[in-house]
Amino acid sequence: MKLMFASDLHGSLPATEKVLETFAGSGAQWLVLVGDLLNHGPRNALPEGYNPAAVADLLNSVADNIIAVRGNCDSEVDQMLLKFPITAPYMQILLEQQRLFVTHGHLFNPENLPPLAPHDVLVFGHTHLPVAQKRDGLYFFNPGSVSIPKGGFDASYGILNDGVLTVHVLNNNRVIAQVEITP
Repeated sequence: MKLMFASDLHGSLPATEKVLETFAGSGAQWLVLVGDLLNHGPRNALPEGYNPAAVADLLNSVADNIIAVRGNCDSEVDQMLLKFPITAPYMQILLEQQRLFVTHGHLFNPENLPPLAPHDVLVFGHTHLPVAQKRDGLYFFNPGSVSIPKGGFDASYGILNDGVLTVHVLNNNRVIAQVEITP
């Protein structure tokens, strides 16, 4: 199963357009949205092309292929605009021999772990910093942010394909972080 991950869209229409274009060409079965979809939040500047209603319309066009979790900037009002559920604080995606625990990162994160088995993957966003690493028998994966990247990184997204998690630059697909997950 091939998955694409995007986090922290924050209502940016150009970033969402690029994400959906990338998803359409990726061959991924599911687009996993790791929270903070429509609103920029009080600590962030407005992203380029801020248009939450248009972002909702675009995401709704692929609603059947979205798995999403709630970010700290997502609300029940946002859910009213979206045709796919976003109010769960986490989702679990089961692979053959391990699971992906998908959460935004404001509740569960590498410093505040949920219950995980050895070799499980914590997928999170929130920090806007790309991560793909193994530490203490667990895997940590953050696709970065497609709209408001931080830490000097470019806007980025993630892919899981053939047991490898990669973070790619959104505009040119260059790999900036990678880890092979093994059970």
